[in-house]
Amino acid sequence: MRVAIGSDHAGFELKELVKPFLVAEHHEVVDVGTHSKDPVDYPDYAEAVGTALREHGAERGIMLCGSGVGASMAANRIPGIRAGLCHDTYSAHQGVEHDDMNVLVLGGRVVGIELARELIRAFLNARFTGEARHLGRLAKMTALENRPRGRRPRAPH
Repeated sequence: MRVAIGSDHAGFELKELVKPFLVAEHHEVVDVGTHSKDPVDYPDYAEAVGTALREHGAERGIMLCGSGVGASMAANRIPGIRAGLCHDTYSAHQGVEHDDMNVLVLGGRVVGIELARELIRAFLNARFTGEARHLGRLAKMTALENRPRGRRPRAPH
């Protein structure tokens, strides 16, 4: 599988440890940066991961920042990106199986390399079930990202 990976400076060290693991697991790695510990802004790299998925053939993405929160927020603003911040294996695979998550977000200052490997393995080995209830929810999420600004939805009954 072709996997885009990106980080800010706070996720850089974990990103560098994750790359050889991905290669050992027979994945093609597309490293979109950053390439040092010099301070950078996580939205730039979340966008680069999203662009790799949308335009350059990566099938999944992994994004790392200090806590994972900012990177998750930034990635989820990109149309077509469904990023999930995961620090447990259940969420890492269930997010794909039920929600078609395509970007795994990790906190480089929160998880160590062993847990990161487990989370990544769970994420990359999972497949979207395509069940009707999940397709319906996915359609609603797509509608949310395409809704014109300022339009208020009606509350469900």
